[in-house]
Amino acid sequence: MSAPPQNPLHERYASREMAAVFSEKNRYGQWRRIWIALAEAQMELGLPIVPEQIQALRKVAGDTDFERVAEIERETRHDVVAHLRHFAEQAPEAGGILHLGATSAFVTDNTDALLTREALQLLEVRLVTVVSELASFAERTAAVPTLAYTHLQPAQLTTVGKRACLWLQDFLNDLAEIRHRLRTLRCRGAKGTTGTQASYLKLFDGDHAAVVELDRLVSEKLGFTERYPVTGQTYPRKQDSQILAALAGTAESAHKFGTDVRLLQGLGELAEGFGSKQVGSSAMPYKRNPIRSERMCALARRLLTDSLNGPLTASTQWLERSLDDSANRRLVLPDAFLTADAVLTVAAHLASGLTLHEETIEARVRRELPFMVVENLMMEATASGGDRQQLHERLRNLSLEAHHAVARGEENPLYESLAADPEFPLSAEELRAIDSSSLTGRAAEQVAEFLRDQVEPAIAGSRTFEVEEPRV
Repeated sequence: MSAPPQNPLHERYASREMAAVFSEKNRYGQWRRIWIALAEAQMELGLPIVPEQIQALRKVAGDTDFERVAEIERETRHDVVAHLRHFAEQAPEAGGILHLGATSAFVTDNTDALLTREALQLLEVRLVTVVSELASFAERTAAVPTLAYTHLQPAQLTTVGKRACLWLQDFLNDLAEIRHRLRTLRCRGAKGTTGTQASYLKLFDGDHAAVVELDRLVSEKLGFTERYPVTGQTYPRKQDSQILAALAGTAESAHKFGTDVRLLQGLGELAEGFGSKQVGSSAMPYKRNPIRSERMCALARRLLTDSLNGPLTASTQWLERSLDDSANRRLVLPDAFLTADAVLTVAAHLASGLTLHEETIEARVRRELPFMVVENLMMEATASGGDRQQLHERLRNLSLEAHHAVARGEENPLYESLAADPEFPLSAEELRAIDSSSLTGRAAEQVAEFLRDQVEPAIAGSRTFEVEEPRV
């Protein structure tokens, strides 16, 4: 007997919390919630609906028989009609008041807004946790000198904590964007078949004020203070595009973070956590591969490609609506949120378990430190009346000679070369006495200021989740 088909996002990567948001039980439970909200609002505004009918609907709202729904859908070829008829079967005294004046998009679009809100709230918690863990790492390593790289070549000195703040700042921007999307998220409300509210106007005998109030009241019952003032049959698909762009932003940040960790682990300066029984390679027992970072980057690339569907769908909708968005959104929106959840869960775990190899960092700094001092020497010599361009050329030649010596496996001779040059009045001993921490500029101070002024206010009082080993 073959194994049942699996969705790796559900089975392997995403959290159970995010999987629950996009489960059939939650999605179709929201459909019923929306139908009840519509009927209740219509009752409150004077349509011939009685409280007993609302109560009958509430009584069976959590008892969906999905096999029965599937049976009806095979006959009707329409998922909303199938669920609607099944709901009416379960509460026959109220079946006649369901879906009055509504179209399928009333149910599906408002549900998508509800699920999006749930999912964004969960991602906010994930991001706050990533930011919190990276902030702790940055604070611990704020003053640890390390080589800064441009073009993956040693450039000058920075500190480990300052580099961590570069990752942290990206995630902090993502947090702000996710919160912005939550604040500005809108539901469709009650707009009718093509958005004109004609069906509702008919129900309320031409009472425009009642129709406007119905739109407001339904949205309020769903927990939305904002709804789109005008729509076609659906809410503008640009909202999906904006949401997917925000999720893609988290993928960008995570991929940059994961790539840097992979590079630094390859250099031996930093490592992700490694369990006592963890196996790095089936062939090479000594391996400690950065599998979390690699997984995070892989999932981040998936999320980046998912996000492309947002603008493609938003830009190709016809007039008041076409249905070619349906299958795409049905796949992409849950997929993107599940992937973002998996990415950020790994990011939080990765940030919480980073191991610093300070001896390796110090050895690399010592080897490259003579090159790091030349910029300061050039500025000092220029301030004493030297020609900056001539000094730059002289230092460039001495540095290149030193690089060749190091490449041959020799000790770095740059201090001796500088001490022998009359343009730079420092002895080799004085040059060797230069402390690497004196060459990191304001890196440590920048870390402290950034954590105090930017990070702490952003996450103060925010909820986090308990960082555990990713599911697989």
